[in-house]
Amino acid sequence: MTAGAAPASIGEVNVPRPDRAGSPDHEGAIAGAAYTRHRRIHQSRSHPRPRILQLLATGGNGGAQESYTGLLLRLDRARYDVRALSLSAGSAVQRLRGLGIAVEVLDEPDDDRAVAELASWMRHHEVDLVHAHMYRAEVIGTRAAVEAETAVIMATVHSSRVRSPEDTALLAALTPSMDRLIVPSESIQRKVRAEGRDGARFAVIPNGVDLSRFAAPPPPCGIRDDFDIPADAPLVGCVGRLEPEKGQQHLIDAWPAVLREHPDAWLAIVGEGSEADALRARAAALGPAVANRITFTGRREDVAALTGDLTVAALSSLREAQGISILEAMARCRPMVASAVGGIPEVITDGVDGLLVPPANPEAIATAIGSLLGDPALRERIGAAGYRTVAERFSIDAQVRRIQAVYDEELARAGVPAARTGNVPSREPAVRAPSERGALELPPV
Repeated sequence: MTAGAAPASIGEVNVPRPDRAGSPDHEGAIAGAAYTRHRRIHQSRSHPRPRILQLLATGGNGGAQESYTGLLLRLDRARYDVRALSLSAGSAVQRLRGLGIAVEVLDEPDDDRAVAELASWMRHHEVDLVHAHMYRAEVIGTRAAVEAETAVIMATVHSSRVRSPEDTALLAALTPSMDRLIVPSESIQRKVRAEGRDGARFAVIPNGVDLSRFAAPPPPCGIRDDFDIPADAPLVGCVGRLEPEKGQQHLIDAWPAVLREHPDAWLAIVGEGSEADALRARAAALGPAVANRITFTGRREDVAALTGDLTVAALSSLREAQGISILEAMARCRPMVASAVGGIPEVITDGVDGLLVPPANPEAIATAIGSLLGDPALRERIGAAGYRTVAERFSIDAQVRRIQAVYDEELARAGVPAARTGNVPSREPAVRAPSERGALELPPV
């Protein structure tokens, strides 16, 4: 952007209104955490409920956007006045608007201008708490909130990405201004601490999935017809962005060994990303006998139905904060093979509710997949145990309850009054009930 360009404006958007035993005591940790300071004190009394801004870095697709969507749909509107804003447009923003959530967009690529614009917006709307999601939202949101003297500043670290020294230094410098950092796993907490943010106050709150999406039998899925996969053929599927850290190349390399034992099996690589062409070339290099049994579906809008049609689900990531696609497969009772990296071992107990393999190890991947393809009883046992794990520990409702507990604690410390009793008219658009949302499809992460 040129120096003389006018800053972007944020316009109003008019949309149709339509634990497992031994698991960490997150609520207890939150309640008992030491508290060192609070420099920003709430001033406004103009609105009857605490006003919370959910700030998203980018409106594209991914696990962060999935978590952001689930949170926005379930926050208690009787307790909070919820606003949503994204620092770029994209399919996630459109999906939220279609679900009845008004999302504003501040599409300003210059960071300093974005900070000034967002700070002005936060002062005008008297935001009490900003909750940032993803790297740029942490940076822009924290700087703007400090400038606007917003009472509470929070962020969720969604990614296991290895950032540049400059990026990690910037986050470390901003961390003292944040009141709480939410992380989805102990693994990510250790990573963030090692990046110089060890002085942060953490809340470990695992991601959750909407079990209502998986309660009913899956709707018909067209993947077999679309790609001429026989109805009775075993189908292994990997759902995720086609990016280097997702490690789909190792799953492709494992496929010849799988076919030697199970020659009727098919592999579906579901998603889109920068590695699409390279992965297709890698499959082609294995020869037509193998490549013809690997299909690249691209982006699919029927992921919940597709997951239900899998014989085995697989995720060969090299890094992973937690893995929402893992939770979705387990919620659909699909047996899961996944890399033992990041937060995944905090979800899956090897041999109980999934099979864990070393990262970047095609031989181990092939062995694990082959053991499931060859043993229907094992598939059923692990699939059922996976569902129990998700239902007991990783539901979206449990995640939202824990986040709201953090909100309430930090708002109270900042002197923000709780929602006033009585009938409080809401200016927010109506949000569809969870049962109505359950049938709605979300794209792959």
